[in-house]
Amino acid sequence: MSATRDHIEYRPLVIPESVDSDDAADFRAMTDIRNAVYRHTSGHDDHSMSAAELLPSYRPEPYEIRLSWLVLDDDRPVGRVGLDLPIETDSRIAYMLIELLPDVRGRGIGTGALELVERAAREHGRTVLQSWAEHPDRPGPRLEPPTGFGSIPADDPGARFFVRHGFSLEQIDRNSAFDLRAPFDEIDRLFERASAAADGYRLVSWQAPTPPEFVEGYAWMKSRMVTDAPSAAIEYDEETWDAERVARNDARAIDGGRLLRVTAAQHIATGELCAFNELAIGPDRTAASHQEDTLVLREHRGHRLGMLVKCAGLRAWRDLVPASPRVLTYNAEENRPMLDINEAIGFVPIAYEGAWKKILEP
Repeated sequence: MSATRDHIEYRPLVIPESVDSDDAADFRAMTDIRNAVYRHTSGHDDHSMSAAELLPSYRPEPYEIRLSWLVLDDDRPVGRVGLDLPIETDSRIAYMLIELLPDVRGRGIGTGALELVERAAREHGRTVLQSWAEHPDRPGPRLEPPTGFGSIPADDPGARFFVRHGFSLEQIDRNSAFDLRAPFDEIDRLFERASAAADGYRLVSWQAPTPPEFVEGYAWMKSRMVTDAPSAAIEYDEETWDAERVARNDARAIDGGRLLRVTAAQHIATGELCAFNELAIGPDRTAASHQEDTLVLREHRGHRLGMLVKCAGLRAWRDLVPASPRVLTYNAEENRPMLDINEAIGFVPIAYEGAWKKILEP
C-alpha cells in the first residue's frame, strides 16, 4: 500500500537481504531517519542502531505482520511509518509509529501518515491503535494518565498531535540510566543482601543462543511478560513462547551483531526458572547498553529475586563490556517494585514516554 500527498510519498519499505544489497538504499535511509529523530528528541545517540543491527528485526516473523513505509518529500527521505499487527491470536490490536525529521513537521505529513496507518489497521480488522513516544520536558501545563503516575508536558508537539487525533494518554514509562563507570560498592552490598534473602534459589546465566536446558523455562518467563507487568489500559495479546520462538529471538540478536546476556534465578528444589534479567548491546561495544526484559514470576515474589538478578547481571556485564558507559532501561511509572530496585541500584530518570491509545471507528 503506497500513497502520495502534495509531493509527499509514503513508499512501502523494501526489506533487503542485506544492507549492502542493491535494493537496500531505502532501508539505510530509514535507519538514518530513525537515528536522527531519536537524537533530536533525546539529545543523545544512545538509541542509535546501524542498519545491519536493525535489519533482523524487520525480517518476516510468524507472530506478526510488520508494515513499513519510507516518507519522501520530493524524493528526499524525511520520515518513517510503521504498523505492527500481532497475528498469533485473534487480535484487535495494532502498534504504530510515525517519525518525521524536525524540519518537515507541521505540514500535515504526520496526519497523512496517520490516515494511511488507520486505513491499513482497519483493513486487517484492528480496532485498537497504540503508540509510544518520548516527550521532552518543558514548563507549562501537564497531561496525566488515568493511573495517576507520572505526567508529560501538554504543550509538547508530539502530545498535541496525539490529542488532536483522538488518542488518550494511558500510561507513562520512565527511561532511566545507570552509570557503569561509577563505583559498584552499593551494587555489591545489595547483591549480598539479596543473595542472603534468596534461600532456596541459585543464579544461572547465559549468552544467546539459549542453552537447551534453559529454553523451556526461559520461554515460559517470556510469555509471562505481557500478563505480569503493569500495563494500565494499554492492551497486549497473550504471547506463546516456545523453543522455536526463543531461537528466533536469539537469532535476531546474533544476526544483528548484538550481545544478549540473560541472568536468571532457578528454584533449587524444582529446577524452575522463576526470575530473569536481560542486558544487551549492539556491535559497538563502546556504546550504551540496554536492560531489556526483567520479570519475577508472581508465585516466587518476596525473595528479593528481582534485586538478585539485576545486581548479578550488572556485575557480570561490567566485566563483559568494560567500555560501555551506561545502561538504559524503561519501566512503567506505577511499577514501584521494579522502580524501587532500580533506584536503589543507582538508575536515575532521564526521560519519559507516553503510551497512547485510540479506538478506531469501524
